[in-house]
Amino acid sequence: MGLANGKQPRATAARLARSGLGAAAFGLCAVGWCCLATPAAAVELTAAQSALYTTVSIFPPSARSMTVCYGFVCRRREMLDFTPTDRSALGKILASGRASAAAERAAVQKAVVWFDRRMGPVIGTDKRVAKADIRALDSTHNFDCWDTTRNTTSLLLVLQEWGLLKYHTVGDPHYRGNALVLQLPHNTAVLIDRATKVEWVVDMWTHGYAEPPDVMPLAEWIKED
Repeated sequence: MGLANGKQPRATAARLARSGLGAAAFGLCAVGWCCLATPAAAVELTAAQSALYTTVSIFPPSARSMTVCYGFVCRRREMLDFTPTDRSALGKILASGRASAAAERAAVQKAVVWFDRRMGPVIGTDKRVAKADIRALDSTHNFDCWDTTRNTTSLLLVLQEWGLLKYHTVGDPHYRGNALVLQLPHNTAVLIDRATKVEWVVDMWTHGYAEPPDVMPLAEWIKED
């Protein structure tokens, strides 16, 4: 799907800014807008989750498919249409985490590795490296943290739509960055523990191909460099 011409409505821009994604998102990507006639099976999103997709003119995930972003800020994209084999594999992975919230987070790590292995040979990101950005000089084979935030959030939303998350819901993506203390801009997907309401990041950008993503409390992640 190519980028549509046009401007982003002010209301969406305001929501994006309030979510903490605003300044970094507008500074890093060329903002587009696509028709709102999204697929009927699209999952229900919060405003901040929706902004992940509207700002780069892609459809949000559905129970059947998701757009995989790569090439830095979704300049390249590929559709992942989930097959019965895909759904079975992810179902088995999440079933291994039914015992507790901690076990489910470990299963989510495995699901993200499954996604990386599933798409890497298709789009060339099996060559990707940890913490890739423009300095890597290889956008073709890499994700930046905006790509990993979108992709991981999409995968988590699909798992949630399939009823595979027992102990967590998908939260809003979260941003960090403080130039005053030399903390570089970064963002991540988030899960929320249903019982404790603790937010847990699921951050695959900090690791290379097929390595488990960081899963840690948001309160710890926000303090890292």
